[in-house]
Amino acid sequence: MDKPKIYIDGQAGTTGLEIYQRLSKREDIEIILIDPEKRKDDVERKKCMDKADLVFLCLPDAASIAAIDLLDENTKVIDASTAHRCNDDWAYGMCELSDAHKHKIETSHRVANPGCHATGFIMAVYPLVQKGLIDKDSVLVAHSLTGYSGGGNKMIAQYENDKTEDLYAPRIYGLTQMHKHLPEMKKMTGLNEEPIFNPIVDDYYRGMAVTVPVFNHSIDEVYEVLKNWYEGKPLITVSKQVDGMISANTKANKDSLELIVSGNDKKACITTLFDNLGKGACGAAIQNMNLMLGFDQTKGLDL
Repeated sequence: MDKPKIYIDGQAGTTGLEIYQRLSKREDIEIILIDPEKRKDDVERKKCMDKADLVFLCLPDAASIAAIDLLDENTKVIDASTAHRCNDDWAYGMCELSDAHKHKIETSHRVANPGCHATGFIMAVYPLVQKGLIDKDSVLVAHSLTGYSGGGNKMIAQYENDKTEDLYAPRIYGLTQMHKHLPEMKKMTGLNEEPIFNPIVDDYYRGMAVTVPVFNHSIDEVYEVLKNWYEGKPLITVSKQVDGMISANTKANKDSLELIVSGNDKKACITTLFDNLGKGACGAAIQNMNLMLGFDQTKGLDL
């Protein structure tokens, strides 16, 4: 069987570049390269897409939407942007939620890669909504701490080359409660209301900690639901922690994800630990590519 051919549209960005660096180490696929000077030339881009079995779109939302017109309908695509995550015609790229989610990814030609903050929230909340520990009418709160690589090339350059005093401390953003990940956080968990969401960027390169409080349920109740839900999922672990501290960069440079349940017999908190460029972006994209092309889902991932 011929090696699947892969084209990365938007290779110059943080996500596209890391996907390229990871896939270039694999011998079971072939990467199609475009002349860097023609990476914005639609004619040349379409030539590359027409040769590909699967295309990664690592582009801003509007550019991803426009790129779909260049694609043959039989070419498989993974969109890393926000553009198609709430589109029912696209598979949402989080196979661990259910067998139905996994099957849709495996059989779809159109997969939307989840957002990084959304990944931590959905992984924590979806099973609890399904099992009735969280009512669909609840208005939840989520705090999400991320390393600065999640802000892309511009933010990376700011932290590493042009650092001002405020960048030495955690910075809260998304103050209007209109963050672009909120629609998928609501839709994919089945909630009727968007959560109150506080994203925070801090002075470290990569790693995320998304924390969601759960009231009126004990640490043991929440732990048992999550443990049973994700049992057998190769990238997911569930644990309890009632003392010490939790570091947001614990999963840096890994593609796995850990759900930590803390609290007591009256209330609990779930903290989802993962890498914003791993399970929050590039690792998830490669996992979805593996499923779409018939490889083992963990192929090429660092667990």
